[in-house]
Amino acid sequence: MGNTVVMFPGQGSQVMGMGQDFYDNYDVSRKMFDKAAEITGIDLKHLIFEADENLNKTEYTQIALYVTEMIMLEALKEKGLTFDYAVGLSLGEYGALTACGGIDYEDCVSLVRNRGIYMEQAVPAGVGTMAAVLGLTGEEVENALKAAGFEDVCVANFNCPGQIVISGEKNNVLKAMEMLKESGARRVLELNVSGPFHSPLLKDAGDKLSKDLEETKLMQVKIPYVANLTADFVDENTTIPQIRELLAAQVYSSVRFEQSVRNLINKGCDTFIEVGPGKTLTGFLKKITKDMGVDNIKLINVEKIGDCDGWIGQ
Repeated sequence: MGNTVVMFPGQGSQVMGMGQDFYDNYDVSRKMFDKAAEITGIDLKHLIFEADENLNKTEYTQIALYVTEMIMLEALKEKGLTFDYAVGLSLGEYGALTACGGIDYEDCVSLVRNRGIYMEQAVPAGVGTMAAVLGLTGEEVENALKAAGFEDVCVANFNCPGQIVISGEKNNVLKAMEMLKESGARRVLELNVSGPFHSPLLKDAGDKLSKDLEETKLMQVKIPYVANLTADFVDENTTIPQIRELLAAQVYSSVRFEQSVRNLINKGCDTFIEVGPGKTLTGFLKKITKDMGVDNIKLINVEKIGDCDGWIGQ
């Protein structure tokens, strides 16, 4: 394989039983999983492997996903996986940071646990919401929101061409949804989320997380990853204060996943491996590469141990 990127999905991709075959078959995965349960005091086996409605609550979803993605990554590395870059979507950026050597796993377990709590508590239930906008570009959505005077509704996610997510106070988002339909959106769907993530309404959560980041040991990365906030590379020249600032602001700012992928492809990356449940990021990649007119990109999705067969080490 050429320049390889590992990708980590974010909230919304969680499913019951995710990562269990890695837990059952790899000592390294089991030790990491059990250590996270010890650190957080959460019965992660019940939360993730059994029917537990808490899995879909932000304060639990985030730690569950992070741990799952990391135990899968370590098993893949044990099998011979190497990579040149990393990228994650929202919560997934913490997977990228860990994978690239910017933070120790145990420290990140505590940080992610707190991040989920802060984001859950930042805005009272029902006050904010998010919506997916299909059929318009990010620029078209931003211009339409600005022209219509929706200053407190923002683009939360630039996922891929034709799929943008907006976020903000619920009543205003609902009005913006109607406006965007009239502006040419093919479809606008309110999302089943517990808050207006990646909007200025989450500023308080970002401020709390910033304090935690100041007390958490971060390191200069050994492998570059792409930051959600800027879509620029975080590498050996990026300072620790800069990394802290990027992570804190990410909570209440737009996630530029599409721009991040474009930068990776322009850097010469031709193999993208999604590590975690679901195929959300792989789906985004297909639309991004099609829009770029690039047809030499290899996409791999790893949810189960069997997904590893036939390509690691090639």
